[in-house]
Amino acid sequence: MDYHETFAPVAKMTIVRALLAIAAAKGDILCQMDVANVFLHGDLYEEVYMQLPQGYSDYGCRISLHSDLVLARVSDKVCKLLKSLYGLKQASRQWFAKLSTPLLSFGYEQSKVDYCLFTKQTTTTFTVVLVYVDDMVFTGDDQ
Repeated sequence: MDYHETFAPVAKMTIVRALLAIAAAKGDILCQMDVANVFLHGDLYEEVYMQLPQGYSDYGCRISLHSDLVLARVSDKVCKLLKSLYGLKQASRQWFAKLSTPLLSFGYEQSKVDYCLFTKQTTTTFTVVLVYVDDMVFTGDDQ
């Protein structure tokens, strides 16, 4: 409840095909990467709470202010998330923000046609990064 953005930018399939065709025709290097645990890297900008998973034990979680303190049942407890988590609706968008910010700071330009396409041109090289959720395709004319 009460989250703002959930849409995660995903590369358009026509851009993926065009990028692969251009890289093959030019003989450019082409690499693919899958980011492990991708959704655990996103920062949360709103307070998000989740119920504790089944089978969780409250061992070590007691806060004893009084000897007669009665703890709520484990199912009544919640955790405040500090980072994104798999299954969280805003997880993939948070990951994309975490990735695109440094790419832009390193001099990559984000395409206006497909927000998942980042390019960087220098006097001697041309590099492309294409993001598809937790996968990335890299290509360019210089290894």
